[in-house]
Amino acid sequence: MSTLLDLPRSAAAPAAPTAGADGAWDPNVIVGYPPERRVASTELVLGAGSRLRAGTIVYAGSRIGAGLQTGHNVVIREENVIGDGVSVWSNTVIDYGCVIGDRVKIHSNVYVPQFSTIEDDVFIAPGCTFANDMHPGCACSEYENMRGPTIRRGARIGVNVTMTPGVEIGAYALVGSGSVVTRDVPPGAVVAGSPARVMKQTNELRCFDGAAAYPGDPRE
Repeated sequence: MSTLLDLPRSAAAPAAPTAGADGAWDPNVIVGYPPERRVASTELVLGAGSRLRAGTIVYAGSRIGAGLQTGHNVVIREENVIGDGVSVWSNTVIDYGCVIGDRVKIHSNVYVPQFSTIEDDVFIAPGCTFANDMHPGCACSEYENMRGPTIRRGARIGVNVTMTPGVEIGAYALVGSGSVVTRDVPPGAVVAGSPARVMKQTNELRCFDGAAAYPGDPRE
């Protein structure tokens, strides 16, 4: 059950972590930081059981499900919709206007730009940077010009991947480390390189013992 936090101004966490229905927040956590942009609402819905570590800032005006976990120095901006059981690790920024599903794991030093969509069960490794500005510096409004990536259910994004604005990563795809994704990735594809190209399918990948690397892939 989510708890409605009406926090039009910033509200610092207690001086020590507090456990219980609302979870545990370290010192130096700010929940309900007031956005400087004009937003439709500054109400913040933060589900039960959050674990917020020192340096985390959660802006007012988002809806976040139960069990959010953050590392240190995480920023979650306003007007985001985030599901249950999401982990966001140290030095990561989720900019405003994103939609993130359940059980998503976003590792350290990741930038998720405005207007990105990340579906359920996605894994994003450290150091990834995604772009959203189709024509930097043009006269279009942000809503006309900005579109972050769409990452479909169960996709896995490797270390230090860069994605250009508006690309779509298909369900259960795997993007190899260091790739630069400039075009859509088909569902279940393994892509790598700069620009990223299809190498094989995830259901072809095997562990050292010969077992399927991703037995949970529904295409098996």
